[in-house]
Amino acid sequence: MSKSCPELLREAANLIEEALSRSPTAPAAPVTPAAQSQQIPAAQSRTPVQEWKLIKEPTQAAKVFKENLLREHATGKPLRMKMDVRDSEEDRERELLLFYKQQQEWACPLHCTLVGDVAIGEGVMRYFMTTIISKLQFGFSLDLGGMGQTLLFEGEPDHLVPAASEALIESNLFRVAGRMLGHTFLHDGPHVTGLSPAVIHVLFNGDPEMATVVTEDCPDLHIRSIIELLEHEDLTPEQKDTVSDLSMSWDLPAVTKTNRRWLHNKLLLHAVVGRTMRQIKQLRKGLKDVMVWPLLTSRPDVVPLLFPKMAEMQFTPQMLLEKITWPVEDSDDEDFDRHHLPHHWLSKDVH
Repeated sequence: MSKSCPELLREAANLIEEALSRSPTAPAAPVTPAAQSQQIPAAQSRTPVQEWKLIKEPTQAAKVFKENLLREHATGKPLRMKMDVRDSEEDRERELLLFYKQQQEWACPLHCTLVGDVAIGEGVMRYFMTTIISKLQFGFSLDLGGMGQTLLFEGEPDHLVPAASEALIESNLFRVAGRMLGHTFLHDGPHVTGLSPAVIHVLFNGDPEMATVVTEDCPDLHIRSIIELLEHEDLTPEQKDTVSDLSMSWDLPAVTKTNRRWLHNKLLLHAVVGRTMRQIKQLRKGLKDVMVWPLLTSRPDVVPLLFPKMAEMQFTPQMLLEKITWPVEDSDDEDFDRHHLPHHWLSKDVH
């Protein structure tokens, strides 16, 4: 007997949990649904110093807020992040994901350890923060969604949206991603760049219906091509059927002569925002877990510091080295070419 869609999703989510649990040094158990539904820890409810609200310059306001938050939790239980550089890349990624799946007070002191490496101090923390953002930006090697590499954000530069993967949503991995984003921001690490302005608008409580969505925000090229048909004045019967099939699958009416422009906007909005609402809500929860939410909602001018444009991306040597595919001994030199680097690196200087 064939399995229902919910049963298949549960199986996919279980496979992800099993993949993560294979780590030989797995930390405490992942967050349970009951734990996820708990209210913000008591330490989070303390009233912080509010002078950051009065500081005009957003970078300085963010600096003061983060310093206050870290100072308030300086005596809390330290967070201990560990990675063995001798492990495979998949095992190191699994360690990071398991660490961020735990329920913790994320503003407590952070201690990072690289097992198998003599490095100590702030350089180790920078290594961890850079690794985290690199995985969020370019994808995990772990196959968590049955697609080979696991991308949490997909699409074009400056139009990235959360991946529409039911398996990733069911596993709550976008809340993990939100914690990673907030935690690296709290510790002055690098940032994920190029997120769609429409996603950022909704993430910070903007009305989804008021989001400014453009065609480039739709990462699914097949869906995009169908929506673009509505930009034509006249549609063939086959094109009308194609558009109507998509619109009715999303509980929207079939295309007519009078609703073509309205339907275009509705389909695009659903393709970009409607299909990512659950992911966005998980990202929001993750940011709240790290307690940077008051800053980001009270000071909208700080949001671009957390989610800068792709042109503002700061590449580190570590990020460059991770993305280079070096030629092996039995390969020809010409096999190593520009195509081994992400396409958006090729159009600008890397500093």
